[in-house]
Amino acid sequence: MSPAATGAAPMQPLLSPRSLRWQRRSHVAAVLCPCAASAAAIILIRLHAAAAVRVFDEMPPSGLFPRRALTEGAGGLSRSLPLVGSWTRLVHGGGGSEAEGEEFPYADVPRPGRKWERKPYVTPMKVLIRRAKEERRARRENPCRVLERPPENGLLVPGLVGVAHQVHGAWESLLRGLTRLVEGGAAGAAVAVRRCRFCPEVHVGGAGHDIRTCEGPGSAARNALHVWRPGTARDVVGFPYCYHLFDRVGKPRVSHKEKYDVPRLPAILELCIQAGVDVERYPAKRRTRPVYSIEGRIVDFEQDDDEDSADDTGPSPPSLAADEAGKTEEEMTMSDLGARTLQSWLDMRAGAARLMGKYGVVTCGYCPEVQVGPRGHKVRMCKASKHQQRDGQHAWQEATVDDLVRPNYVWHVPAGHGGDGGAPPLANELKRYYGKAPAVVELCVRAGAPVPAQYRSMMRLDVVPPARDEHDLVA
Repeated sequence: MSPAATGAAPMQPLLSPRSLRWQRRSHVAAVLCPCAASAAAIILIRLHAAAAVRVFDEMPPSGLFPRRALTEGAGGLSRSLPLVGSWTRLVHGGGGSEAEGEEFPYADVPRPGRKWERKPYVTPMKVLIRRAKEERRARRENPCRVLERPPENGLLVPGLVGVAHQVHGAWESLLRGLTRLVEGGAAGAAVAVRRCRFCPEVHVGGAGHDIRTCEGPGSAARNALHVWRPGTARDVVGFPYCYHLFDRVGKPRVSHKEKYDVPRLPAILELCIQAGVDVERYPAKRRTRPVYSIEGRIVDFEQDDDEDSADDTGPSPPSLAADEAGKTEEEMTMSDLGARTLQSWLDMRAGAARLMGKYGVVTCGYCPEVQVGPRGHKVRMCKASKHQQRDGQHAWQEATVDDLVRPNYVWHVPAGHGGDGGAPPLANELKRYYGKAPAVVELCVRAGAPVPAQYRSMMRLDVVPPARDEHDLVA
């Protein structure tokens, strides 16, 4: 019986006449070209899905899914329930916020690059080219202009002077704490530090490990085993040296003939000096007026009398505060000293990152040479890959915090390992179960300091290494 005879409304087809024409054309395309059949099938699937959504829109919602998710498809579901945070809390019944797990994401030890490869650029090359074109265009439009933004105009950034003093104080506190932790004293027993005789590998613990990673001379005859000897506080963290700039704007580069006349100092100290810290041994020029840029050349019209008066009124280093800090460190326990040293390390790196956002620091793309200033020096002392093509000069590029303060990653010693108290040393067969951490962090943690949250995944604290006779049984 037809719908017209019963008096009911005729049933509307799910597909429109246009979609029916697409269906007929798909059959013809499948005969003529097999490749077009797949494309036509995809179009038909999308049309049927759209029709299904219209049918579901007329039905009442049921279950846990909201009506908005059913009418809008997968997009509505993703907007109503985030698949990463809310769905996990819904399944596991947790009520914590997403910021707790995403504050410090998983981080592993960065892989060292090959010796013949250049370091990756911090800023993409296209961005650097665009900046250079904009500066060249601005120079053509206004050949003579006053530089307004510090520190390009020779003035200090007012908001970073206090940060520079904090970084300088944290650097001095870090050196004092590392010396007391390694050498020992009234605070308690010292933490042993070992260094390989033939390579820069460092181990923090009672005895050296048995992991075969030595690449020094004669390592093939020793089967890549390290030859350990006692280390010092300088082996724990590396502070590269750079040339001191008296006038970072007027004369930003050191020539090759001046390599023995210009003093060298730690790069972190030079960064603090250029940011506003006054050190009597390394004087720096402090300006009170901005400089001019005439066709790309820096011209300074400030008189020498103003320069001398500005140097005399500069802040002096807090020597009394350092003496009081040394007195309080003698009364601290081993764990408190480790926690304070670790906090100084974190504060120094965080403050140095803020200073590097304004004050330029460059490094060689092939060797660990670092120079604090707007440009690198011209001393021909590079001996890395392709130095013959550059006549011994460095390939300068933007530096990172790890270039300014080398973390010097070491193996993390889990509980019950490392050779302390008769425990077995770290085995080469189990090295994939061991984590790593900067030597400063490992030293302070062994002294009793809590593990920082950003280094937990790197140290693999959630991994329990098996015994030596069980590593073959572990998948």
